[in-house]
Amino acid sequence: MTTLRALDGLRVLDVTQVMAGPFCAMLLADLGADVIKIEPPAGDSTRQMPGAVGADSPSFNAVNRGKRSVVLNLKAAEGREIFTRLARATDIVIENYRPGVMRALGLDYEALATLNPRLVYASISGYGQTGPERGKGGFDLIAQGVAGIMSITGEPGGPPVKAGVPLTDLSAGLFALVGILAALEHRHRTGAGQHVDTALVDAGVALSVWEATEYFSGIGIPTALGSAHRMNAPYQAIRCADGYITLGAANERLFRRLCEVLGHAEWTGMAEFADNASRVRNRAALAERIEAITSQQPRSHWLALLEANDIPCGPINDYAQVFADPQVVARQMVVETEHPTLGRLRTLGSPIKLSATPPDVCRRAPLLGEHTDQVLAEAGYNEREIAALRQSGVVARHGPASPAIRT
Repeated sequence: MTTLRALDGLRVLDVTQVMAGPFCAMLLADLGADVIKIEPPAGDSTRQMPGAVGADSPSFNAVNRGKRSVVLNLKAAEGREIFTRLARATDIVIENYRPGVMRALGLDYEALATLNPRLVYASISGYGQTGPERGKGGFDLIAQGVAGIMSITGEPGGPPVKAGVPLTDLSAGLFALVGILAALEHRHRTGAGQHVDTALVDAGVALSVWEATEYFSGIGIPTALGSAHRMNAPYQAIRCADGYITLGAANERLFRRLCEVLGHAEWTGMAEFADNASRVRNRAALAERIEAITSQQPRSHWLALLEANDIPCGPINDYAQVFADPQVVARQMVVETEHPTLGRLRTLGSPIKLSATPPDVCRRAPLLGEHTDQVLAEAGYNEREIAALRQSGVVARHGPASPAIRT
């Protein structure tokens, strides 16, 4: 019996590559949308990332599961005609070219909306569709620098450091997803689609909630604090005899309890630690006092003691420990799937838990061009027409003919 998915019945044209756009489209596929990935003849560039076997790589599979692949040359007039025909019967288009590229191809929102007024069209770019920098390319590292993230990441006084994960790429994809779902709800009420415009730099700025608050409040220009928090203390990584743990005693009740556990109840009466604002101003001195004690015992000792006293704390796991963590496993954040080229693959599960329409994350990503013939046939092209398009190089089917991935 097929499980109902939240977005069953919606069709998406995914004209994106690398991370932000594919990630957004993959989440729609997880939720049940029929996502058709339009790839250039050479394929999405992530197909050639480390670990690739031919035109398949673990990186490509990480952000493209559950989609169907069509190889389509949009530089050819016939390719653009195919795309236009598909867009007429599509609910959502997602693209992440530089602003102006889709307009030059005649495939921008304004052009397609005249043919399909219900279309929700999402553009993800480095700087957005407006503004003086709109023509620049979108790269997570660059966006983290422009958005200020690198100026507040790392240890005080150290060199600029980017966030370990591609933060602006992933958050731009998530913000685009929110915009798409909001636009779909608006369409449900009015019948009209709209253009969703998200940018990596905007996403990075939008995530800077505490940093913006610090600056707007006149406290000063935010700087790097290591693992410490801007608004609460103690709330950071703390050194133990054999490494570090995280500690979050971020309110008066928890701070009093921590002081008692550490054997220094008198800290609560000291002027420099009297309230949270004082502790934030003196966070370095407070951390030094705490570590003078915690450095005498191993992490396991402090984790057990702090947890027994309901003081928020946790280990700092490497990724081998993350994916072996019983809680992570229980939440199905690691899934496995079979791939015809790459074999058995482990990949990330979905953090979205729905009681009635759960995401389906166990479907593999498509082979390059695997569904070209199938999708063209659904659009009304006959075998002779498809063969002619393939012969001219407008379309390609690099992978074997296959039924839809959806089961």
